[in-house]
Amino acid sequence: MTAIDDFFSIIPAGGAGSRLWPLSRADAPKFLHDLTGSGKTLLRATYDRVVPLSGPGRTMVVTGRAHRSAVEAQIPELDDASIVLEADPRDSTVAIALAAAILRRREPDVIVGSFAADHVIHDERAFRRAVLEAAAAARAGFIATIGITPTEPAIGFGYIRAGEPTGIADAPHAAAVSAFVEKPSAEVARQYLAGGHHLWNAGMFIARADVLLAELAIGEPELAAQIEELAEAWDEPARRGPAVDRLWPQLKKIAIDYAVAEPAAERGRLVVVPGDFDWDDVGDFSAVAKLHNGGRRGRLAILGSEGTVLADSASGIVVSQSKRIISVVGIQDVVIVDTPDALLVTTTDNAQRVKQVVDAVRRSGNADAL
Repeated sequence: MTAIDDFFSIIPAGGAGSRLWPLSRADAPKFLHDLTGSGKTLLRATYDRVVPLSGPGRTMVVTGRAHRSAVEAQIPELDDASIVLEADPRDSTVAIALAAAILRRREPDVIVGSFAADHVIHDERAFRRAVLEAAAAARAGFIATIGITPTEPAIGFGYIRAGEPTGIADAPHAAAVSAFVEKPSAEVARQYLAGGHHLWNAGMFIARADVLLAELAIGEPELAAQIEELAEAWDEPARRGPAVDRLWPQLKKIAIDYAVAEPAAERGRLVVVPGDFDWDDVGDFSAVAKLHNGGRRGRLAILGSEGTVLADSASGIVVSQSKRIISVVGIQDVVIVDTPDALLVTTTDNAQRVKQVVDAVRRSGNADAL
């Protein structure tokens, strides 16, 4: 396909993926793993997915300083100007808005699209169709998000309520966003699925950089001013270091949903384009098991080749990174993750609770395990 002339992709590559511990660690987070068996890490797959939209040399990755070498190894095509290194994590607003502010100084009318480094999408043609519509809405002055058409009453995702069609040229499916909804109860999720007006919030945002930054300045003026000051110094290394040292500790940690998207929706400046494609944020080991088992229960997925896994009448997932023999007999929906220094045993129904284990390990002071 032909790239979008005025488009630039942003890939925020952060987060430890704590629900995937002990596979995902601070020094090897989720986006640096191949969780699909494709032979590509999630980061590399994301890059390959967005390059046809923005074109070669028009993708920026925002990541932590500790991950620079790994990111460069995964995407050797990136030059120095296309990697933004965070001094420490400051949530999605800083990651996306700083990249947008840097790019706006290089290209004043640029449209930016933000796509997380750790999501899985197989139907890339449908994904590109949705992004093209979102870019058209952005060109009309809106902030656009892509909402995923729900396939089940999931309680692990936030939801977007789609309102009336916008009538934007070249974005026939774009609708006004009437509300953002936090993760619902199972009953409410069933109502959303039946009603047909709610979409999963996948955290994809497309906008003109100047529009995005203007919306941020309305709700978070201090943060917006700090980001602009950082961006002004960014392309001059002699100025960048002092600016980062002075401003970074002051930056507010806030998700872009709260800082930009929800306030923009209240002002009628946010639209949603339905994404009729498969999507998974691979948020826990239950999701990993579904990816490898084709969405069906009753099978045992096995990741890793170093260990030997023996299974009899078992289902779920085993991740083996040690040389131990692992035998699973007569257990359904099991999750076993075996690494050289940590072992996790749970079930797919309890996979979301792994984050609590990580919190407990952190409180214990055993930072090496994280």
